[in-house]
Amino acid sequence: MKEFVISEAKTETAVLVGLITPNQDEAKTKEYLDELEFLATTAGARTVRRFTQRVGGPSSVTYIGSGKLQEIKEYIKQQEDADEEIGMVIFDDELTAKQIRNIEHELKVKILDRTSLILDIFAMRAQTAEAKAQVELAQHRYMLPRLQRLWTHLERQGGGSGGGGGKGTVGLRGPGETQLEMDRRIILHRITLLKQRLAEIDQQKTTQRKNRGRLIRVALVGYTNVGKSTMMNLLSKSEVFAENKLFATLDTTVRKVTIDNLPFLLADTVGFIRKLPSDLVESFKSTLDEVREADLLVHVVDISHPGFEEQIKVVEQTLAELGCQETPSMVVFNKVDAYHWTPQDEDDLTEPTRENISLDDLKRTWMARLNGDCLFISAKQKQNIDELRRVLYQRVRELHVQKYPYNDFLYNIED
Repeated sequence: MKEFVISEAKTETAVLVGLITPNQDEAKTKEYLDELEFLATTAGARTVRRFTQRVGGPSSVTYIGSGKLQEIKEYIKQQEDADEEIGMVIFDDELTAKQIRNIEHELKVKILDRTSLILDIFAMRAQTAEAKAQVELAQHRYMLPRLQRLWTHLERQGGGSGGGGGKGTVGLRGPGETQLEMDRRIILHRITLLKQRLAEIDQQKTTQRKNRGRLIRVALVGYTNVGKSTMMNLLSKSEVFAENKLFATLDTTVRKVTIDNLPFLLADTVGFIRKLPSDLVESFKSTLDEVREADLLVHVVDISHPGFEEQIKVVEQTLAELGCQETPSMVVFNKVDAYHWTPQDEDDLTEPTRENISLDDLKRTWMARLNGDCLFISAKQKQNIDELRRVLYQRVRELHVQKYPYNDFLYNIED
């Protein structure tokens, strides 16, 4: 069965491929490829070159045009002649089985798409039995419609009578098709077992959540690598794993936090990302129950990232898919210490971009309409953390009164 994890023992070289389309301009494609390179680095690969093509849309046969495919093929050959072997070509969108088969046939190297790369990283990061089962379930769901390409070499061996075995001929199944059906049954059976196992774990976690008492639940949500785990460590004085890599946190961590004798539960959740595979979202639903059952969502945003506004939209869209759009929330703009801008030349009359706007000016734009439901901090440098604690205390206190109006606050609860 196909393994998804990129070997960490040897750094493989990778080429990235993206499209410039009417719906995705050159700047946006560059940003997406920057993120794809970060994903590749997180998975243990080293990017050596990028290829882009301006088209009306992806080709259903090879994703990119034949000319661009030939250009990539020639580059791979040149690197091979120079003893710099290209280990894989990574595409910024999810590829169909047909596209993968055709591209592999032409380039003769390992082909990954954005989805399989994310699954690679999740497989590397999974530590608990639940996370491992969730990742394996997502891998099998991804693999199922792509099984056919794994057995094309066997299909070519199948002869059969009837003048070459035309399409749709009954009773002329070759060994490849037999193996395909066998693998399909194995994977479907494994998917059933994994679903059952995850249902059992989910039931156990539901019981655990019910036993947590009458405490307000706060969930840290946001794009991957925005600093949620660092915030978690500051507020809970714990040692949640934090690293400057994508998806450093897979398993939801819940800690009890007390601010001025007011206790509440704080959950650090898996980060979201654009084009997050639907199979992965489906597989991680039990993990995301902490988000769905939260009384307050703290949306952490990396304000130093050039595309942070789009990241906000990605997170909001994912939260809507989880049915959390009505949950009370606040926004915490993190990494203010890393915010950089370049003053625009006074003779430049073009519309200023995000890179030309100071943080103070940015705060006076759409952020001013958040009516105080936002904060600006640096978790790494511990800037404005006292204000964060003060606002959290106020919000949790208000929610506690609303949810448990006939109960006094739970002060001085023993851990």
